[in-house]
Amino acid sequence: MSFDRSVKIAPSILSADFANFGAEIEAVEGQGADWIHVDVMDGHFVPNITFGASTCAAIRPHIKTIMDVHLMIAPVDPYIEGFAEAGADFITAHVEAGPHIHRTLQAIRGAGAKAGVALNPGTPADAVVELLDMVDLVCVMTVNPGFGGQKFIDMTAKVRRLREMIGDRPIHIEIDGGVTPQTAPLVVEAGADVLVAGSAVFKGGSVTDPAPYGENIRAIRASYT
Repeated sequence: MSFDRSVKIAPSILSADFANFGAEIEAVEGQGADWIHVDVMDGHFVPNITFGASTCAAIRPHIKTIMDVHLMIAPVDPYIEGFAEAGADFITAHVEAGPHIHRTLQAIRGAGAKAGVALNPGTPADAVVELLDMVDLVCVMTVNPGFGGQKFIDMTAKVRRLREMIGDRPIHIEIDGGVTPQTAPLVVEAGADVLVAGSAVFKGGSVTDPAPYGENIRAIRASYT
């Protein structure tokens, strides 16, 4: 997986039809998705429960692009191996989820996945300054994690700071939360290159009528190009 800083759109299956994940993934990839974003929530670190490694393993054969697994769980470390074995290309853990994020990132890479670290809106960019040589992705939350469809919180200053800190390291800056054609240009201009979008991609479409997925993806893409 070679590093590429072109802007990628990563639809979140949190907004897909839970009864039809395989077909939804194939539909949205067929309509131009670059990555597939999988939001794992535990009802403890965040106020919602979604799914676990077994679901990731079940959908992996349907994903032809990149499986980007975002762990909104605490503790993280006991579950890393399971998500790696399920086929995650990226595994992202929150800096706020435990006292030993350094060890968590080591474990992710040790399990054979790319390592991501996520920052809640209230956590400053400098919280990852000592971790940049251990990560492949920094996820900037532009909503408080736990639910889809929330209003965008402007984190462009944080994104700019991260872009400056990262320099020429091969590290993606991902935006997660409230990405729309209105907000995408703000974060791309600041330096983000992976845009997670849930409802903004899946609205209006379905497995039997996937064309709106493509229209939504193209509308986001057109907003910053």
